[in-house]
Amino acid sequence: MPASEVVVVTGASAGVGRAVARAYARRGARIALFARGAGGLAAAADEVRELGGTALPRPVDVAEHDQLDRAAGEAEANLGPIDVWINAAFSTVFGTFDELSPEEYARATQVTYLGFVHGTMAALRRMRPRDRGVVVQVGSALAYRGVPLQTVYCGAKHAIQGFHESLRCELLHERSGVQVTMVQLPGLNTPQFSWARSKLPHHPQPVPPIYQPELAADAVLRAADRPRRREYWVGGSTVGTLLANSVAPGLLDRYLARTGFSSQQNSDVDDSARADNLFEPADAEGRDFGAHGAFDGTAHSRSPQWWVARNQALLALGGAVLAGAGAVLARSRR
Repeated sequence: MPASEVVVVTGASAGVGRAVARAYARRGARIALFARGAGGLAAAADEVRELGGTALPRPVDVAEHDQLDRAAGEAEANLGPIDVWINAAFSTVFGTFDELSPEEYARATQVTYLGFVHGTMAALRRMRPRDRGVVVQVGSALAYRGVPLQTVYCGAKHAIQGFHESLRCELLHERSGVQVTMVQLPGLNTPQFSWARSKLPHHPQPVPPIYQPELAADAVLRAADRPRRREYWVGGSTVGTLLANSVAPGLLDRYLARTGFSSQQNSDVDDSARADNLFEPADAEGRDFGAHGAFDGTAHSRSPQWWVARNQALLALGGAVLAGAGAVLARSRR
């Protein structure tokens, strides 16, 4: 992709969205940063400029379609035609299903599922007439495999997966030049676990192993650069979970019933100053959470699985060279 590409990132103030914005800034991209929190947005915009990109921060609630569509229009008016749209914004509530209120469920679903729908609508409204552009849906292993304590998040990610597949079929049917792809991510060290509403006795944490958000950003950019692939799996835990779920989902139900409650809580993390971003942004004026969460001490910055996935062509070439060398050596010994 060209260095001057125009990119929209929702959820750009923190976590994966923040890491994606940084990565595109290093390319010199023009980036529209959409999120609710003024503090996080301002800090993200400063980082983008320092790293060599152009930043257009806009406070947007992705649950409100009209807000998002207007912001998309401003992005094109100020930065140029949108080349890539990254849907990464979300909100959630940790707790058992019976602890969640209808209002909490509705709000988290509006942000996490309908936010992706609204973003995709805004993107396609502008990309389709040009017959070019890429939309990347930031997904999760939980788009296929539900876990306890996250019914609202898993439900929304499953919905995004179904929406993505249906839309992709429609675009293929009309032979559209617009591409859509999805990136299924593992548990990440992002601020969501420190600011998502929680009804748990201890601080929420991702199901281990935990990875740094820069790994996710690398995968998102690769997906945007190579969008013909319908989806990308990132992290050995993602691959293992999805394969196990396809073969023995019932056994996985029982395993997660035994382990899923304790593995998603951490009593060693101080929970006394928790934020709550469900209905109001946690990163208000003057406060910035950044890309990383509370698990820097245990999070992995690399994934062997993702290295292999990124370097398949190189590995195939290496295999061919070794095979050729082996054949030559065998003939020389005759």
